Amino acid sequence: MPLNIVSLVSVGRHPQSGRERRAEQDGRAVELGMNLEASQSASMTVLHAGRSVEPVLRNYAGMGLPSLEVLELSEQDDAVPSLAQYLKASDADIVLTGVRAESGESSGMVPYLLAEELGWPLVPRIADIVSINNGVAEILLALPRGQRRSLSVPLPFVASVDNAAPAPRQSAYGPGMRASIDASQVTAVTDSAREQWQEAPAKPRPKRLKVVKAKTAADRFKAATAKPQGKAGKVMKNESAQEQAQEIFNLLLEEKVIK
Repeated sequence: MPLNIVSLVSVGRHPQSGRERRAEQDGRAVELGMNLEASQSASMTVLHAGRSVEPVLRNYAGMGLPSLEVLELSEQDDAVPSLAQYLKASDADIVLTGVRAESGESSGMVPYLLAEELGWPLVPRIADIVSINNGVAEILLALPRGQRRSLSVPLPFVASVDNAAPAPRQSAYGPGMRASIDASQVTAVTDSAREQWQEAPAKPRPKRLKVVKAKTAADRFKAATAKPQGKAGKVMKNESAQEQAQEIFNLLLEEKVIK
């Protein structure tokens, strides 16, 4: 029987402009699935659960996909039950996702919740799937500083694809427009926890104080004994504790550490 690979994709968001786009890690998951499809006796399905944003889905299809499947859900619906129901019915062997989405909650919990719902093992942050033999996959995990670790995992399993995986191929306009997008209505489950959340715009991070970096003991001693530059410094010896605290508070305000 050929392997059944399902790659989950989401609507990405550009970090500077905020425009909707193909999510970077989801694109790497699709690329990994396409490479497996070419090297193994496998078939891949690309699945999106959420609102159907056709221009973004066409970007995924432009990688060379003949079709995509969409489970129509609103932003208030929980995607995990619908995804688990689909995967159980499709007899999937490998489910590939990004580590986290670029829009929405972006919590990175979907692979974990999905693996728990299915009762499958989860392999986080993979860089590549080297081979699949006798129902066991040889996987490379992405570790810090470019390191890799080999791991054997029995099928079926859920894997989240790290940025260390091969970059997704360029999306072509023609194949993307020719691909079919099959949307289906599913029984939605409302995310009760999200209904109680209160969202607000993120505040800018506090400005860090300037710290002198020295590599040797001599450099550290020189930095510690050097005379302060500029005229903003003030030495306070005879002032009261309240006055000294007020000066410290004013300095923190000037450096924008507090507001």
